[in-house]
Amino acid sequence: MTMESAVHILVVDDDPDIRQLVGSCLEKEGYRVSTSPDGRGLDRGAERVDLIILDLVLPGDDGLVLCRNLRARSSVPVIILSSKGEEMDRIIGLEMGADDYLPKPFHPRELLARVKSVLRRTRLTMGQPPDELEDVTYTFSGWTLDALSRSLRSPQGESVALTGSEHLLLSIFLNHPNRVLSRDQLLDLTQGRETDHFDRTIDMQVSRLRRRLGDDPRTPQLIKTVRSAGYVFCSRVEKGRNRGV
Repeated sequence: MTMESAVHILVVDDDPDIRQLVGSCLEKEGYRVSTSPDGRGLDRGAERVDLIILDLVLPGDDGLVLCRNLRARSSVPVIILSSKGEEMDRIIGLEMGADDYLPKPFHPRELLARVKSVLRRTRLTMGQPPDELEDVTYTFSGWTLDALSRSLRSPQGESVALTGSEHLLLSIFLNHPNRVLSRDQLLDLTQGRETDHFDRTIDMQVSRLRRRLGDDPRTPQLIKTVRSAGYVFCSRVEKGRNRGV
């Protein structure tokens, strides 16, 4: 069995032609696919899938509302697929917790590239963590991150849920503390430049990560913006390797 055949993808779109096209495209690559015409399928199946492809315009609650509600209870990665291709719609989608955004019309090969990129960032296609996600524990400013289990604990000992994109971005910062990383560098490290992403993607992901860390965006202390240069993670980071039982 290939790794792709072990990956279950849910496609939520009210257009039956789109559901058929996307489903067929993914199944040819060996993925297991379920489809739904509305958010009810998302409510029923979100906890049993590895990735969700979500249309923005749906009967009942739209994709942005569904994505926001999903993020309150799950870190399953989401790709928004929509005919609304304006940059502001993309930004809002990312702010609501989407991992990627692909406007219609799209080429099936582009969709596959996005799917593989998102799955790689959540360590599903390769079956093992990339170098940045070793079996180690990071401590910084009272926070603790177990990289392999993706368990983040606040200085108060509370568990904080991270999406795959947020975890990867935090891991990159923790491996490059007190060093300015440009938006291009962060795009390369998080998404490999395989797709036509734009700089605001990183801005939105940094904004979401700051919220997870309680880092006030008006006066951030952990992730600071360096004007015309990028971002710098301003904390001492201690890294310790976990020991097997």
